[in-house]
Amino acid sequence: MIIIGELINTSRKEISDAVDNRDAACIQRVAAAQMEAGATYLDVNCGNKVHNEVEIMAWLVNTIQEAVEAPLCIDSPNPKALEAGLKLAKYGQPMINSITDEQDRFTEVLPLVLAYEAKIVALCMDDNGMPNTAADRMKVVGSLYAKLTEAGVPAGNIHFDPLVKPVSVVSGAGIEVLETIKLIKEQYPKVHFACGLSNISFGLPYRKILNRMFVVQTMTLGMDGYILNPTDKGMMGVIYAAKALLDQDEYCGDYLTAYRDGLFE
Repeated sequence: MIIIGELINTSRKEISDAVDNRDAACIQRVAAAQMEAGATYLDVNCGNKVHNEVEIMAWLVNTIQEAVEAPLCIDSPNPKALEAGLKLAKYGQPMINSITDEQDRFTEVLPLVLAYEAKIVALCMDDNGMPNTAADRMKVVGSLYAKLTEAGVPAGNIHFDPLVKPVSVVSGAGIEVLETIKLIKEQYPKVHFACGLSNISFGLPYRKILNRMFVVQTMTLGMDGYILNPTDKGMMGVIYAAKALLDQDEYCGDYLTAYRDGLFE
């Protein structure tokens, strides 16, 4: 299971202000808190700082690594910002968020995946846009899998994002994601997953109950990676409980540790 901590993102006011003020202590505090809470990767996203994103990405990566020895998920629509972060990432295997089957995006990002031997989040999206059905998602999955593996990317480095949409907008969105996960596991058993799970509850009240239910549903079908807030004790507690029930936690060791750490209070 990979938990990608989502909190170092300049779309959040706290992080945006810290970046503008070059408040390293704030960034480092957020990074450390996520790692202590159970993150295995830290997402680094400054994509809304479009005028100086490359410089900010470098500053963020260096600042984070002064405080924690964490593998990083470099997250940007800008390939130059991706490379700026990847050049500096020095702990573990880096991850790139993300590649799609859109021709321009694929051509820009693939060389970075190969050069830095990075894990890659692969979105089920192509030049036709965002698929609505599991069958259409699988067409993109098949194309991306073939192109990536033929280029030399190991299947185990590919983390498919099945594109979680809000059920408030598309009532069948949850079912389509579950079906996509099931099909990917059946047809491409060596790959992994990563998704922004909380999209499922966008626009609805009491989002956390929907998010927690959906994490259990997706884990049951094979989802093994999430981009989320690891300092949310309730969510992390649900994940540890699900792992215990799904035979992913030998002798319930992680579950018992989570209990002792107060995640179920």
